[in-house]
Amino acid sequence: MTKPHVLQVGPYPEWDQGPLDATFQMHRYFEASDKAAFLAEIGPKVRGIATRGELGANAALIAACPQLEVISVYGVGYDAVDIGAAKARGIRVTNTPDVLTDDCADLAMAMLLALSRGVVGAEAWARSGAWAEKGGYPLQRKVTGKRVGILGLGRIGAAIARRLQGFDMAISYTGRAPKDTPPGWTYVADPVTLAAQVDYLVVALSATPETRHIVNAAVLAALGPKGMLINISRAPNVDEAALLDALEAGQLAGAALDVFEGEP
Repeated sequence: MTKPHVLQVGPYPEWDQGPLDATFQMHRYFEASDKAAFLAEIGPKVRGIATRGELGANAALIAACPQLEVISVYGVGYDAVDIGAAKARGIRVTNTPDVLTDDCADLAMAMLLALSRGVVGAEAWARSGAWAEKGGYPLQRKVTGKRVGILGLGRIGAAIARRLQGFDMAISYTGRAPKDTPPGWTYVADPVTLAAQVDYLVVALSATPETRHIVNAAVLAALGPKGMLINISRAPNVDEAALLDALEAGQLAGAALDVFEGEP
C-alpha cells in the first residue's frame, strides 16, 4: 500500500519524526534549497501538511497542493495557518489543544509571581553589587488575596485560574459568554470593565483578527497605575505601543510578556 504524501514544513523531535516516517511519505520542505521547485514537484502529490504553530501554512503553500486534505499543526496555536484558504477548499485543520495547557499555566504563574515580587530586578540588583552601595532591594507586593482578571477562560485560562485559587485570589474573567465555573468565579462583560476591577490582568486568548490589540490604551488605563499585565497568549492581542506608553508614563505598575509581536 502506498504511503500518503505529507509536506513537512518544519523539523520535529526524533521521537515524533520516527513514527511519521514509518507511516507517511514525508517530504521535508524546510530542507529544500529551492522551495519553489520542490513545491512544483511534490505539491501535486501532497495530501497532508504537517507544520508547527509558528510556521503555519499560508495561502500560497495551500494552493500549491491541489490534493490537500488536512493541515496538522504540531502545537496549540493555528493563527499562522490561512484558515480562509483552507475553509474555501474544505481542508481540515487540526492542532494539539491540551498538550501545553499545564505548561502555559505554570509559566503564567511564574511570570505573575516574578513580576509581583520583583524577581528579575532583584536578581540584577544582587549581581550588580547595588545592594552594597544602596542597601536592600525595595520591598515588592504580595500576591495572596489580590484580584485577578482572566481575559479568555479557555483551557489555559481555566488552568491558570485553578492555580490562582491556591493564592486565595478573587477571580474574574471575560469572554464571549459566561461559562460553567466553580463558585466564586465572576463573569464580566467586557475587557475594560474587567481591567478596572482587578489588580492583575492575565491575557489567555487565542489570536484572531477580532482579538488583535484587544488590550489597548483603554484597557490599560482601566487597569491603572497599580495594575499589572501578564500576557501568556499571542503577542498581537496586546497593543505594544500603548503598553510602552503606559509603562513610560507610570500609568501601569508592570507587565510580563511571553512574546513580542516583532520576535525574531
